Order: sequence, then C-alpha cells, then structure tokens
Amino acid sequence: MTEVVLPTVADTYAFGRRLAGLLRAGDLVLLTGPLGAGKTALTRGIGAGLRVLGDITSPTFVIARVHRPDPAGGREVALVHADAYRLGDAGDPRAEIDDLDLDASVDESVTVVEWGEGLVEQLADAHLRIRLHRHDDDTRTAELDPVGGDWAERLAALG
Repeated sequence: MTEVVLPTVADTYAFGRRLAGLLRAGDLVLLTGPLGAGKTALTRGIGAGLRVLGDITSPTFVIARVHRPDPAGGREVALVHADAYRLGDAGDPRAEIDDLDLDASVDESVTVVEWGEGLVEQLADAHLRIRLHRHDDDTRTAELDPVGGDWAERLAALG
C-alpha cells in the first residue's frame, strides 16, 4: 500500500492529474472515504489528466456520467464516473450496479466509482482502491491499494 499526503483540495486535484498519466482503457478505480474526503476532487483531477470533456461533478443523483475524450486533448480514453452511494440502501445493490451496465464500457474507458467497494470489483480482473481520509486540520491522505494486475508496478512510477 502507498500513502500520499494531500495538504489541500488543490493537491488532491493535482494528484488526480498525476494519477491519470498511469491510467489506461480498462482500468477500474474504487474511491472510498467519508463525505468531503475529496473523492470528486480527485476524480476532477483524473478527468483533467485524461483530457475529457464536460464538468466533473458528483454523480450522486444521476449515479453515473460518461465523459468523452476531447478530440483536441491528445488522449482517446473516456472517463466513466459513477457513484454507488445511493445504491447501498437497495435490497440488492449489486443488481443495481448490473443494471447500470458499467461492464459494457469498462474495457474502453477508465471507470472511477465512488463508494463502490464491495459492489463493483467484479467489473475488472484488477483494480486500484483508493481510500481517502480527511483529518481535523482539513488535510487528506490517500491510501492506494493495488489489487492484481500490474497496478503495483504502475504505482511505483508515481515516485
């Protein structure tokens, strides 16, 4: 596991941009942490690094958004940003995840799921779990936990 200290929201965003440089089509990133921990800020940074179109906002009420790559941006990978927060109250949240049909786009996109731990791991053979912690002084830490695949090697490149 790798831990990254993120003193400000701007640092969380910047870390997301750096992380985007490691991401490729088919990647699944799970974000966990309490409200206000920086999950959406991190995803905004990932979107900026991937150079996708559209404002990245919390998908809590729409559940999932697809951000297409900007043709002028130089990258060709879409970002699927999903939020499983409201699915936790369902009788069978995994069935609701299946209904979202995220697996239809996971191979050609980077898929980031907030609150998805325990619900979406089956979408990919390997994934990156990021646990965000917000501390009393408003700093954050991110614990990066690579699960399978070549995630550990890729994370080593973050330095």
